[in-house]
Amino acid sequence: MTILVTGGAGFIGSNLCETLLNKGCSVVCLDNFSTGHRYNIEPFLENPAFQLIEGDIRELETCRKAVEGVDYVFHEAALGSVPRSINDPITSNEVNVSGFLHMLVAARDAGVKRFVYAASSSTYGDSASLPKIEDVIGRPLSPYAITKYVNELYADVFSRTYGMECIGLRYFNVFGRRQDPNGAYAAVIPLFVKKFLQHESPRINGTGEYSRDFTYIDNVVQMNLLAMTTTNPEAVNTVYNTAYGERNTLLQLIDYLKEFLSEHDPAIADIKVEYGPERVGDIPHSLASVEKAKRLLGYEPTHSLREGLREAVSYYIQKRIV
Repeated sequence: MTILVTGGAGFIGSNLCETLLNKGCSVVCLDNFSTGHRYNIEPFLENPAFQLIEGDIRELETCRKAVEGVDYVFHEAALGSVPRSINDPITSNEVNVSGFLHMLVAARDAGVKRFVYAASSSTYGDSASLPKIEDVIGRPLSPYAITKYVNELYADVFSRTYGMECIGLRYFNVFGRRQDPNGAYAAVIPLFVKKFLQHESPRINGTGEYSRDFTYIDNVVQMNLLAMTTTNPEAVNTVYNTAYGERNTLLQLIDYLKEFLSEHDPAIADIKVEYGPERVGDIPHSLASVEKAKRLLGYEPTHSLREGLREAVSYYIQKRIV
């Protein structure tokens, strides 16, 4: 089969490309390299089963070209980051909403079998209930959260109006190999790793008691593959939490990182963290129920935060990120 991965040079997208190629699929990667990196896909460029299209999902014709002859779409392309969306809501909307709509239209017109897309736990907004259950959401707390919720609404309308098969995966704080530690909007785990390896103090927004359902990349790849291959009619045209189903505070995260990194450099154990103000748009706590995914897709996450961090730390040390 032939599969399109938008944002295929990004963190999650490149891991999907690698897994699909290893399974014998033909893979088309669409990326404009605004946040993705060529080095993420460099190992695949000589593979005859891999095709790179450098282009932007904000251009409908580019989307149409990318879906030609494609069986399935993994739509990972987006501008992530709550702070980025607060600083520049217009561009976030253009990419995450208009770009998403372009991909839906192109996939519909090309007769793609199934459209699996990256949704977000930010959709839960100000809902205080824990664990997060797919049918109970609150009001969005950032422009980014709005864009990802609009994606779900569009996917639902396209499934009911045009008969498309769409599955949304609400990612919860994904981390792991190939996640970029650099840039203004670097995710917390690779950023903290980079700081520790440089013998600098990482900065926590707030007291460190905020908690998250940190989700290792292998769990996310598993969910994507299950969403693509399921033959259960009840399992399509819906959304799923994509998480481990356990929450850890930022202070716990710091302790794990120190433990694993100090095995490489004992001085890291004594590095103190800095504390700053809470970040606008952040929710205090996040914990996913993954019961729906287990019941309908057969999802069984393989990596807890601790298990995933050990692999991620090993990856960053090996890649010499500093």
